[in-house]
Amino acid sequence: MTLRMTALAALCTATTVLPAWAQECGGDFAAWKQQLTDEARQAGVGEAGLAALADAQIDENVLKRDRAQGVFTQTFAEFSNRMINDYRLKQGAANLKKYADVFARADQEFGVPGPVIAAFWGLETDFGAVQGDFRTLNALVTLAHDCRRPELFRPQIVPLLTLINHGDLPADVTGAWAGEIGQTQMLPSDIKNRGVDGDGDGLVDVRKSAPDVILTTASKIQSRGWKRDQPWLQEVRIPDELPWQETGRTNKLPLSKWAEWGVTQRDGSPLQNNGLNAGLVLPMGHKGPAFLSYDNYDVYLEWNQSITYTLTAAHFASRLAGDPAFERRSPEEGLVGDTMKLLQTKLQALGHDVGKVDGILGVGTREAVRKEQARLGLPVDGWPTPALLANL
Repeated sequence: MTLRMTALAALCTATTVLPAWAQECGGDFAAWKQQLTDEARQAGVGEAGLAALADAQIDENVLKRDRAQGVFTQTFAEFSNRMINDYRLKQGAANLKKYADVFARADQEFGVPGPVIAAFWGLETDFGAVQGDFRTLNALVTLAHDCRRPELFRPQIVPLLTLINHGDLPADVTGAWAGEIGQTQMLPSDIKNRGVDGDGDGLVDVRKSAPDVILTTASKIQSRGWKRDQPWLQEVRIPDELPWQETGRTNKLPLSKWAEWGVTQRDGSPLQNNGLNAGLVLPMGHKGPAFLSYDNYDVYLEWNQSITYTLTAAHFASRLAGDPAFERRSPEEGLVGDTMKLLQTKLQALGHDVGKVDGILGVGTREAVRKEQARLGLPVDGWPTPALLANL
């Protein structure tokens, strides 16, 4: 799969409070599966779905993939340059034209613009070309039985069995290693709850039907809080000096305030006040590319919690909507691999919660970096550099 190393991030957003039985994992697989079968039967799953569950087996390759994630050791510039390539830009434009009527319907019914949908479509599976070859039911059963994170995966099994029982999906449906299915890699619960029969055949086929894919994806995006007719991302230029502590996605301020501090549009012209608040995102520090992020950008984090992925997806949507590629500028050298792990270890020793020491610049590590930058009198931009490491 194109981006299946990010599957956990997508699943985390779907997790809800679970009953006590859902925490049970491990032990005898046959007994555990019988409990799951009883639960599915009580939930109304019919014989076709139950028969599929009876054939489900543990897939050791799924466990190997689950333990080997790491694509986001790349910087935003490296990752986005690789993912937003000429092929995807051309295919995205071609699909927006080919399915213009369906995208117009998605915009009308759900308020989600075509480029936003097409960007996810392209990044996840190259517009349906690479949907994954893991047997989905085996993948979910494996990860639910495994005791590392069963609460993320078990809630997806009954929805999948329901879709199989209804005929929307075959019993041997394949997809990503972590259970996502179809051309935009959606979880079974989203397909079940948000699925739209776009072509009118009585089924929701997110694997083969482009209308079903487009409208179901729009339905999911809307359900995460998308606001109709509002922007998601805007590239800007920033001055050499700013109150850096005011930057960050979650610290949304009026555009008039950013303009007052010298932030301009990409071409240097003044910001146009649209009445909205925005945060200033600096994915590679205050000397790298800069973006104003609006409320709709936060919806991207409901799809996937990696800042690198979400910013790439949002920028890809902007490119499909007509924007140029972002300015690379001249960011300071960052930390990667062992040096990033060393930084995370030092941050942990200072009492910061960075999660796992994995060499990945995640949300926890960025926030810890910001706090240490503020303490040390450095520009607070969340970008870890050799100078910061030396100061620690």
